[in-house]
Amino acid sequence: MRGMSSRTFLAVLCGASSAVLLAGAAARRQAPAYDLLLRNARIVDGTGSPWFRGDVAVRGDTIAAIAPRIDGSATRVVDAAGEIAAPGFIDIHTHARRGIFEVPTAPNYVRQGVTTVMEGPDGSSPVPLAPFLEKLNGLPTSLNIGSFIGQGSIRAEVIGEADRKATPDEIQRMVRLAEQGMRDGAFGLSTGLFYVPGTFTPTSEVIELARAVARFGGMHESHQRDDAARVLDSVDETIEIGEKGGLPTQISHHKVIGRANWGRSVETLRLVDEARARGVDVTIDQYPYTASSTSIAAALLPASALEGGRQQTLARLKDPAARATIKAASVALIRDERGGGDPRNVQLASCGFDASLAGKTLADVTRQRGLEPTLENAAETTMWIVEQGGCQGIFHAMSDEDLERIIRHPATMIASDGEVPIYGRANPHPRSYGTFARVLGVYVRDKKLLTLEDAIRKMAAFPAARLGLVDRGVLRPGMKADVVVFDPSRVRDTATYEKPHQYAEGFSCVIVNGQVVFDGTAMSTARPGRVLYGPGKTR
Repeated sequence: MRGMSSRTFLAVLCGASSAVLLAGAAARRQAPAYDLLLRNARIVDGTGSPWFRGDVAVRGDTIAAIAPRIDGSATRVVDAAGEIAAPGFIDIHTHARRGIFEVPTAPNYVRQGVTTVMEGPDGSSPVPLAPFLEKLNGLPTSLNIGSFIGQGSIRAEVIGEADRKATPDEIQRMVRLAEQGMRDGAFGLSTGLFYVPGTFTPTSEVIELARAVARFGGMHESHQRDDAARVLDSVDETIEIGEKGGLPTQISHHKVIGRANWGRSVETLRLVDEARARGVDVTIDQYPYTASSTSIAAALLPASALEGGRQQTLARLKDPAARATIKAASVALIRDERGGGDPRNVQLASCGFDASLAGKTLADVTRQRGLEPTLENAAETTMWIVEQGGCQGIFHAMSDEDLERIIRHPATMIASDGEVPIYGRANPHPRSYGTFARVLGVYVRDKKLLTLEDAIRKMAAFPAARLGLVDRGVLRPGMKADVVVFDPSRVRDTATYEKPHQYAEGFSCVIVNGQVVFDGTAMSTARPGRVLYGPGKTR
């Protein structure tokens, strides 16, 4: 202050402060208004409403604005160039834990627009669930993931793989495990009543677990007991579990298997309509293929042969009388159900004991063993495969007419039933790479069975509502910024049964939680995926 009056000093000080404030204001003016701005899109918001032209602005992980034109600046601008912008697709039924830890980017899903996958289907999940979800939390993923708690896994934990009724005490132990699964973050209860040990479960026992899950706001989804001759009884059972359990219930990967049963989707859908009319919240998911995939043992051996686990199965196969009984049942399953009436309709997807068998048919392997591919010899080969350690299979035994009737139904959403393959390894079902692209390319564009808007509703808002994901599934300000951009004239699945390791085409941008994870040519380094938790999660 020496040589400067106090008044002069204050003037200088105030001037300096003003300069700082002005500089700060200028910096704020120059800072981008948004982190990401998607321009020039045809927006399909996920609700089923007609598309409209507009821009989508993202701030952080959230949609900040949607308008015909947004003039604010952004750190990154993506020009959609008139392509479709839609909510990221939500796959409510996957086996993503097969591969997610090896391939956490899950490009097979992301590159077809999937931004969220659900795990723990078909009655199979980790028990307890918390350690699995904690491990996922430490995994840098490109998409979001949640899980169900599996009834079959719970039953195996309490009474093993025995074919018997549970005692009242055992049921209470299972109820407690189901409740803990919900507290850990499950979205509901999955059942695999086709599989051991779920197939040994009385409906009344499942309903007890369903009631427990209902108290936490969860849902039920089921791989039904039977999709062939007893498909109507199975649909009735799935409906009964929801009706008596007091919770939403879903028929997983709905299908009708076996030529003698083709056309019964007319009746299964009638049962769904009648249940909904009387107030039962029953829905459906479906993949757009006429081939299913599961283990050779589950598909082509009777459940009685698998009771008690592998060692007991092997013992039965060594007993001549038991083997003859199992063989007769296997012949019937190949002839009438998942075998599609011909060993050529069964394709091996992966075999741990011999990788070279992947892609070959049951007829091929039967010939390789020096036998003619008759039904009886194919049954022998089936038992041999199980003895060697087992294989995953693909089973061509469904009709296009049933598939198309089911996909058009308003209560049907889309789900892949896929996994996260290691690219180039084995011969997985193409649904893991192509489900959502196939719906858009084949059933929207080519066959015109669905409108674009309704197909996206079945892939986004509908599964989000079913799961209770209130901040995903719709493009709207305040929602999480999971967005997919694609060209409806080019979108298509390229994966085939013979060459499944091929990515979908026509997708130019996929955004997860506000970050671009796929730019139309390559996966990015961003890993914004999150573990999602169900309604009963204890925080």
